[in-house]
Amino acid sequence: MAETKKPTLFLVDDDKFLIDMYSLKFSKNGFDVQHSFDADDALKKLRDGMTPDILLLDVIMPGMDGLDLLAQIRKEKLVPSTVIIMLTNQGLADDIERAKKLEVDGYIVKAMTIPSEVLAEVQSIYNKVTEHKSPKKNS
Repeated sequence: MAETKKPTLFLVDDDKFLIDMYSLKFSKNGFDVQHSFDADDALKKLRDGMTPDILLLDVIMPGMDGLDLLAQIRKEKLVPSTVIIMLTNQGLADDIERAKKLEVDGYIVKAMTIPSEVLAEVQSIYNKVTEHKSPKKNS
């Protein structure tokens, strides 16, 4: 019997506590979790060929922020089939609008969402996007 491939999740956030918490939450729920603490490290991993199924980006990080990172990822066409979700405390309309212009698949405000809700929302967005991108199956 073939084993189902775990979806890979790449979490980019400068907060070690949040990285640890979400890594545990997602890995216990069937995800293979990788992480970076800053945009430069994340870019290096993506340029070196990492192709996660889901990319979770924080907005506020030292150096390059998550939206600038997303703009660079789009410019270089690094992970065109990856589901990209902003996971941030930034709920300002300007940030959300900028993320939409960069064709983000989802936007979750951490301060308004408990970890189990983040997990459920990420799974929901991932399922919707992958369903939409995959060819329709006959029922």
